[in-house]
Amino acid sequence: MSALPPPLALEEAQARLLALAPRIAAETVPAETALGRVLAEDLLAARTQPPADLSAMDGYALGEGEGPWRLVGESRAGAPYREVLGEGEAARISTGAMVPPGAGRILMQEDAVDTDGIIAATEVPPPGRHIRPRGLDFHAGDRLLARGTRLTPAAIALALAGGHASLPVARTLRVAVLDSGDELSADPAACLPHQIPASNGAMIAAMLGEWGCEVKRIGPVPDDRAALAAALAQAESADILVTSGGASVGDHDLIKPALAEWGAETDFWRVAIKPGKPLLVATRRHAEGHQVILGLPGNPVSSFVTAFLFALPLVRAAAGERAALPRPVTLVAGEDLPAVGPRREFLRAVREGDAVRLAGSQDSSALSALAAADALIDRPAHAPTLTAGTPVTVYLLRNG
Repeated sequence: MSALPPPLALEEAQARLLALAPRIAAETVPAETALGRVLAEDLLAARTQPPADLSAMDGYALGEGEGPWRLVGESRAGAPYREVLGEGEAARISTGAMVPPGAGRILMQEDAVDTDGIIAATEVPPPGRHIRPRGLDFHAGDRLLARGTRLTPAAIALALAGGHASLPVARTLRVAVLDSGDELSADPAACLPHQIPASNGAMIAAMLGEWGCEVKRIGPVPDDRAALAAALAQAESADILVTSGGASVGDHDLIKPALAEWGAETDFWRVAIKPGKPLLVATRRHAEGHQVILGLPGNPVSSFVTAFLFALPLVRAAAGERAALPRPVTLVAGEDLPAVGPRREFLRAVREGDAVRLAGSQDSSALSALAAADALIDRPAHAPTLTAGTPVTVYLLRNG
């Protein structure tokens, strides 16, 4: 039997996976329903904001002169004063209202004295004071949002302000999540002594659903070729298939041969990280191009860490998001950290201000520590013992 190729480094494995991301078509949706979707093209402003000079304060719009000024009208938000203010004339004005023609500054209400319609200033404002000029935010034709932007509440507000009632976004990704193993019980309240609850599929589905994917759950599936074949047939229309369990080298790890029989071609297998070494990436042709198959380890923590480092970046890349990979931050170790072996390690941790501490047991089956964690500490292979207070690279989780 030929020797297995060495596991890939994390960055090489991520780059190879993202290069395989399926191409997802665009669709147009109402802007108010686009939260979490990814823009399929640059969004240009269809209007100028603000569309005219507006007042930034409640007070008085002043015509020429140093005062006093005679009150001749009022400009309210949505009901502008349209006459030209002459020298020595003023108009009452509210925040957000159009500045009348002929006015070049706003006198704040608290700096004004109104005596029977004659306005005096305790302090005369300089020209341009408290006026938001036309186009202060953006002009028609400006790029508001770049292609690949994931739409946040503020981005949706910007798109609407820019004159867009609907937005071009990537179609919702169809993801199938399959977990396998004879030891898995679909009913967590009815596990026999030799069984454990099937939690990985639900965990991965929740992670991907939070990012806007349309997730189809399949399983748990027993370690049986026929059962796996029937389960895989349910994923025919998926853009991405994520499996959990059965991707290692044991006699009952059947995901690789089952995928091969289904027509999938393995791109790479095994990554030099801990937890999560037995990671499988494959592709399969189907009617809309190709599917990407991501085989995650069966241990719960390994499954979570590899989903964070691989599955989430894959769905972001497939949707066209510009920043697909998780972004690290630098914090300090809140306690001593042990030396690292030959594989890069990701330690489950809890953030405490600018420091991180281990969340508990680092065993790859320890769900209690994983549930408490809100960060992963990234420790290089062969790193020596690290003392408390030393800077460390950390990935923040939407977890814990």
